[in-house]
Amino acid sequence: MNNYESLLQKKSKLAVIGLGYVGMPIAVQFAKKIDVIGFDINKAKIAEYKKGHDVTGEAGDEELKKTKLFFTSEESDLKNVGFYIVAVPTPVNLDKTPDLSPVVGASEVVGRNIKKGAIVVFESTVYPGVTEDVCVPIIEKISGLKCGSDWWIGYSPERINPADKVHRLWNIKKIVSGCTKEACDEIAKVYELVVEVGVHKVSTIKTAEAIKVVENSQRDINIAFMNELAMVFDRMGIDTKEVVEGMNTKWNALGFMPGLVGGHCIGVDPYYFTYEAEKLGYHSQIILSGRKVNDDMGNFIAGRTVKQIIKAGLDSSKVKVLILGATFKENCPDIRNSKVFDIYNGLKDFGITPSIYDDNAIDKEIEYEYGVTPVKKEELHDFDCVIVAVGHNSFKDLDISKLFKKNVDNSQKVIIDVKSVLNKDKYMSEGYSFWRL
Repeated sequence: MNNYESLLQKKSKLAVIGLGYVGMPIAVQFAKKIDVIGFDINKAKIAEYKKGHDVTGEAGDEELKKTKLFFTSEESDLKNVGFYIVAVPTPVNLDKTPDLSPVVGASEVVGRNIKKGAIVVFESTVYPGVTEDVCVPIIEKISGLKCGSDWWIGYSPERINPADKVHRLWNIKKIVSGCTKEACDEIAKVYELVVEVGVHKVSTIKTAEAIKVVENSQRDINIAFMNELAMVFDRMGIDTKEVVEGMNTKWNALGFMPGLVGGHCIGVDPYYFTYEAEKLGYHSQIILSGRKVNDDMGNFIAGRTVKQIIKAGLDSSKVKVLILGATFKENCPDIRNSKVFDIYNGLKDFGITPSIYDDNAIDKEIEYEYGVTPVKKEELHDFDCVIVAVGHNSFKDLDISKLFKKNVDNSQKVIIDVKSVLNKDKYMSEGYSFWRL
């Protein structure tokens, strides 16, 4: 097994299958060291990358313009590959069960192109057992090659945090595993080309798969606890942020804040974990409870908004509401599984159709994914209620007062600060109807 040396000597290539928020930065970093093929079935996305436009914002346009990465949507370009990295999304179905179709599709692509001696590493989030029980049989059947003798497989969970400019691929410890010790060692050497802080080897692929879903399930539970506290404190008339700031003065405080929990990881991974647990006869008592709390936060915020509107003396049937933010987190363009639209739909249930604006997201993607047409920047005026749903830096610097109707008393202007990014004392002293989670 000499995949590492073959890559260094450029006798073979590394291919990244799936060029989204995870696959793109991985491919760009590896392309600085070895020959890399970046493959995605989305031809429009590939066209943008070839122009030097990074639609994910993770690597950046400047990096794309100078990269040696070969972009393609043609399977025929995946023949001379000695090392495959699969980084496709793993969403959930409407019934919250895992949707493995992207992983299955990627396995079929690998199966049609893999050659003897190759290594395949999956980074996509899956429940323990998927890599070996689902992906391996597909690749073996299509290729006619036997895993463990003709080719080898491993799993290395992605840990990239979209829009995080501090914790990057190269300074986050990489979990690696393989179907054999030799495969694990070879996979580790390849990743060490780009991961400066090194790797952490684990004994089995299932262990590596479990690490990923548990990491995010832990965060989900902690945020659910804060969300539950926020709902209780709201009834008590206590400011949650002030409580959290006080709590965080203790050395062992965890620093979690309440908020919307969506996206492609934390909002999804717990369902992957509990799905497999239930198949084995164990029903989650904590994880699913936390997920239910977080899934319900959009409706809670929508209901609280309506209460504030009525309290301000406004007619809910005529009120104009603006939601600032459409992405699942701050300072990134990713709208996948954004819980902002739970607020949107919750308000619609009350007969209110809000406007949405997000200068980080792509309007056409919002229209396609959620059927909502965002307003333009020049339309940001004459509103009765403004909901800051996402903490983009651009929203923190925005003069919220200019978004409201003119010649109206401030007491009839409602501000809902979901992310606690605004100066509460300022707006309260100016007489605004202000509420934050």
